[in-house]
Amino acid sequence: MSLVSRGTRIAHRTARCLDPVAELPTFLCPGLLRYIPRLHQRPRYQLLRNKPGFPGASFHTSVSKRESTHNVSTSAKVVALPEQCAGCGALSQTVYKDEPGYYSLSRKSVKEFLGLSLESKISKEDELIQKRLENVDKELAQSLGFDRPVVQTAQRPESPVCDRCHNLKHHQIGVSVHHPSIESLQDTISESPYKYNHVYHVIDAADFPMSIVPSIHRLLDITPQRSMNRRSKSGRFYKGKKTEMSFIITRSDLFAPLKTQVDSMMPYLTRVLRDALGRSGKNVRLGNVRCVSAVRGWWTKELKEDIWNRGGGGWMVGKVNVGKSRLFHDVFPKGRRGLPAPGKTNIPGTDESLSKNQASPNISTIPKEDDEEDVNNEEPAVAENSPLDMSSLLPPAQPEMDYPPMPLVSSLPGTTASPIRVPFGNGKGELIDLPGMSRGDLELYVQEQHRPSLVMRSRVRPEQQTLKPGQSLLIGGFIRITPVTEDVIILAYAFTPIKGHLTSTEKAIGIQTQTRESGVENIALPGVGEKITSAGTFFLKWDVTKQRSGPVTALDAAGIKVDKLPYRVLSTDILIEGCGWVELVAQVRKRPGEISKGNDGAGDEMGAVDEADSETPDPMWPAVEVFTPDGKFIASRRPMNAWLYGEASKPKTSTRNGRPRRSMKGVKKATKIAKRTVSLGTQIVKTLEDLMWDI
Repeated sequence: MSLVSRGTRIAHRTARCLDPVAELPTFLCPGLLRYIPRLHQRPRYQLLRNKPGFPGASFHTSVSKRESTHNVSTSAKVVALPEQCAGCGALSQTVYKDEPGYYSLSRKSVKEFLGLSLESKISKEDELIQKRLENVDKELAQSLGFDRPVVQTAQRPESPVCDRCHNLKHHQIGVSVHHPSIESLQDTISESPYKYNHVYHVIDAADFPMSIVPSIHRLLDITPQRSMNRRSKSGRFYKGKKTEMSFIITRSDLFAPLKTQVDSMMPYLTRVLRDALGRSGKNVRLGNVRCVSAVRGWWTKELKEDIWNRGGGGWMVGKVNVGKSRLFHDVFPKGRRGLPAPGKTNIPGTDESLSKNQASPNISTIPKEDDEEDVNNEEPAVAENSPLDMSSLLPPAQPEMDYPPMPLVSSLPGTTASPIRVPFGNGKGELIDLPGMSRGDLELYVQEQHRPSLVMRSRVRPEQQTLKPGQSLLIGGFIRITPVTEDVIILAYAFTPIKGHLTSTEKAIGIQTQTRESGVENIALPGVGEKITSAGTFFLKWDVTKQRSGPVTALDAAGIKVDKLPYRVLSTDILIEGCGWVELVAQVRKRPGEISKGNDGAGDEMGAVDEADSETPDPMWPAVEVFTPDGKFIASRRPMNAWLYGEASKPKTSTRNGRPRRSMKGVKKATKIAKRTVSLGTQIVKTLEDLMWDI
């Protein structure tokens, strides 16, 4: 056997085990060149099958056979599922169907993402014509009526959501997840890879300020609020990180119909927020309060620019169903990946956060701008490229895109199951949507078909209800408001999505406790009537005489001072957690000793009174008692006077729905014609009488 043939046989045996063949040193073995075409003609699965002990031989064999059987296009790639669902943030899995993050491989969108769906084949004639047209001169092709074909690369389909998010989005069917505690959120934020972080405490406008988390600064190790002292420090570091906070009041369109009216409420909202913070909110500035509306677009652009300029880690913290995910859609800075990083801003730590976080292993690497086309066509980074740390509470960040998939928006409490990290600005920062904390679980006492009606989606225009002695107001049939003070008439305005019904107290008790058959609907579950207890007695202690007296105290009308009036108008707002509020107003005659002197709110901007928590209430104040399941879900606040923003000046519904006014067009002309006819008839009669006398 010659030396050349022996070397060729060795090279041929080596080529069966090595892959790829093109990497073999052919210039050392010229005889190998005769076998290279044969090796390239052999199917891929045969090479893998010939390898002894190859772990993926059977998988690749099945994939190759499936491709040949179903005629799958060669451009389609079999990729793995995303690490986590973009809608709820749960880690992807294919084992537990009832858990978040489960992907059904039989779903069409999942098949398209994995590249397993059948694609339409291009005929050989079309492919031949396309190749010929590519080589034709551009001017000649245009003269013949053809345009040069543009080679379109197959775009990768959008990342699908899990089955739970799919059912929530299209069928409104789903189960809430376990709500995290404030301690677990603290542990999650402490794992932030950024040196500078900012917490956006999202508060719902429907039951403001019941959705606020008390003592959130102390629980999350956040920089304390700046006091009114001009020498107070503006920041503080905890464990090498600086975390600040802002209060974001969402869905502000529920307060008033116009943006200017909501802007005029800012002093009132700041005062109510200060009362909710307790002793810690008395001497702080509260200059970090924003009132936005994602539906109307009020002040969302300013908040988006603030997030972009600040950079670092932005954390959406709040209770369930306060609008965090909906706000996330409008304030996330989209389409700015190609923009150059802005210069130094007035916000400290923007540039430092970039340098500190570039070496962090939890932040995804951002490709260069030259590779932008490849990024859009190729599959994202999957789990096998970056191993998942199961001991970390913070999941890996998503690949940065100009327009990334946003979290799912749903009325189901507890839609978000895990933190959703969406980076922006070429590593400048990221916005994280955290799961919502528990909010009281009022929906657990309501029938399943009526649970979506508990969420206030748009501003309610209530009707004025007059509560006389012996009457009560039912909200949804299972919440009862009963006046305690006798001989006082109370006006009620229910700003709630569920209907209110005014009836006698005896009937209201029977309907609420589910012991009386009535036409009034009770949306509570069977058996909830046995759990009805008192949620407390609430006093109408805030003076709104100046706002409610109308032209009596207006400067351009009577101009009478409030002190000279013989009565006072007192009010309060009864809050229903996660549902809305009921405005109560009563007029009380002013007598010596009945109302304390400190209760005069004439000089106050909003007509409210500063009442200490420890002050004993005046027994002459009008009061109401509220009854709810287990005596929960109720609170009170200073009156907002929301009824005065549009509803008070409009005509009543009964008047607008009645018979229209008679048209007065042509009435004057008809009257003149009638008078002429009467006068003409009188003349004829007189003429006839004269003729009779002559005869």
